Amino acid sequence: MQADVLYEDNHLIAINKKPSEIVQGDKTGDEPLSEKVKAFLKEKYNKPGNVFAGVIHRIDRPVSGVVLFAKTSKALARMNELFRTHDVQKTYWAVVKNKPQQESDTLVNYLIKDEKNNRSKAYSAENKSALRAELDYKIIASTNNFFLLEVNPTTGRHHQIRVQLSTMGSPIKGDVKYGSKRTNEDASIHLHARKLCFEHPVTKEKIEIIAPPPNEVVWNACVQALK
Repeated sequence: MQADVLYEDNHLIAINKKPSEIVQGDKTGDEPLSEKVKAFLKEKYNKPGNVFAGVIHRIDRPVSGVVLFAKTSKALARMNELFRTHDVQKTYWAVVKNKPQQESDTLVNYLIKDEKNNRSKAYSAENKSALRAELDYKIIASTNNFFLLEVNPTTGRHHQIRVQLSTMGSPIKGDVKYGSKRTNEDASIHLHARKLCFEHPVTKEKIEIIAPPPNEVVWNACVQALK
């Protein structure tokens, strides 16, 4: 796991999550990343007893990228508050096949979550049971077949980026739940939590954590196109 550690101090640890991993335990019974982090810290520091690794936020299982855990309850409470007040800047990369009509834009939709099918539906008009979702995107690179978008969500809704890009007509590669024509072989989707920026909850210094995307053909081509 050491190779996946993006940042660590006495209070926080950030991991570059693989697309197949779940952040927190669920009905699948698969070992979550939170438990892997605990085991890693226990072994690294030769700690007796239980180790604390608090889940601050989550990203979807088929998504890769930065996931931040708290090593103390104080850091967990303070980071939870920073996420609640939107004082954490999140940047994602998304690969899409259909070029957006605009090079950059702000998308606003109203989302209703379908609990039974674990998906969200986007509406253009306000609805009393819908939650407002907003994000900014811009095209930052292109290959022969795909476009790489940089996405900055300003709200944190269920499947927000996935459903908003799909509603725009640019579903994420591999995301058949939201309109992609075919799955990726490893069941991933080409959505990557690229960067987190925030004020450290204890030291107050500015922290910027950047995760390289998976070592995979399409991601590699997009990164090469950026150069």
